[in-house]
Amino acid sequence: MLKLTVKPGEYLLIGEEIKLVFTGGSTGNLRILVDAPKTMNVVRSSALQRYGMAAEPGNETTYYKDRELSPEAKSKIKAILMEERRQARAKK
Repeated sequence: MLKLTVKPGEYLLIGEEIKLVFTGGSTGNLRILVDAPKTMNVVRSSALQRYGMAAEPGNETTYYKDRELSPEAKSKIKAILMEERRQARAKK
């Protein structure tokens, strides 16, 4: 196990896909942001204890891929973004 002292704003990279950002804290509390792929199971130890689950194989949570946007929705979003860019250029 690795023990580190970090300052607010510093971060740790775990592999190429996981980033832990330390945002500060107070006595007895530490705030972190976890940026990890949805395929990674990120769970608090207190939640595991509450539901009687152990952090071991077989207790993973399954995540499902988000539904794709329809071609019509993608087209509308693209039109909105293009209009916003056109307006921004016109203001310059």
